[in-house]
Amino acid sequence: MNHRPIYITSATQISMQQPLSEAWLADAVISNESYVRSIEPHFRQWLPPLVSRRMGTLMKRTLVAALKVMADGGVTSPDAIITGTGLGCIENTELLLHQLTAGEEETLKPTWFMQSTHNTLSSLIAIHTRCHGYNTTYSHRSQSFDAALLDAVTQLRLGDITNALVVAADEMTPTTFAILRRTGMVGQPGQVPATEATVAMLLTTDATRALCQVESLQMTAMLPDGVPQPDLLVTGHNGLPENDAFYDAVAARFPGIPCFRYKRLFGEGFSSPALGLYAAAHLLRQGRAHRLLFVNRGDGPNHTFVTLCAHHP
Repeated sequence: MNHRPIYITSATQISMQQPLSEAWLADAVISNESYVRSIEPHFRQWLPPLVSRRMGTLMKRTLVAALKVMADGGVTSPDAIITGTGLGCIENTELLLHQLTAGEEETLKPTWFMQSTHNTLSSLIAIHTRCHGYNTTYSHRSQSFDAALLDAVTQLRLGDITNALVVAADEMTPTTFAILRRTGMVGQPGQVPATEATVAMLLTTDATRALCQVESLQMTAMLPDGVPQPDLLVTGHNGLPENDAFYDAVAARFPGIPCFRYKRLFGEGFSSPALGLYAAAHLLRQGRAHRLLFVNRGDGPNHTFVTLCAHHP
């Protein structure tokens, strides 16, 4: 495989922090609640009201985030759209199921069904950007974004495409939160808030507007050998001992290197890993962050290690 340089040109988020903004770097929103929903952007700045009203909440977030990163990256129609989502448009799925129950499977609204499928998000972006290229969706719980990112990096290195819009999106409804809390995934004592996340980033082989360079990407069950000494670790600590033990072991491999625990500001959810990469990219670009995320030491069986390096045009 051709190891041509790959860059993150632009990246944005809609989460419990100020949306479509990097204000969290200096003025972060801190919450001690067990469940926090996203702060909504001003959709009217990006979507006509008649278009917006026909979309579910997650669809609007995803489309607006995608339009923002494409505008920042100088791209009007990407070569590929690759999405990772744990549960898809779960709010529309719940509406459909409630209607099935209440209406005894009669007079169903087809819109809720059409907008509940996982690949709705990628399709929506393609329609609005007139993208006829590669379009796919990965749905593997918390590894959904990792799979989407690996797909994009692979195709960029093969030379099949020159840019890719990579998106991670999930919502956390009250019903979803209640179910996931019973499973022990979120809402546990000492754990970071359960939250929603919509992240979009543009990966390209063009260094012109790069935030940073993707040096390596590896999905593995343990920290691979030969990892170079980093200046900073961005880890997925979330407050649960069974989750944090892995990241503590990783940190122990690099004594004295500070850890950036992004979930303390962005929370836990299926698309949280995308927020970690988003945060790392902007940290490299701006070289500063909220002090509450740093510590001086260092959830499933598999983890993804992404090595980024600063790009100086």
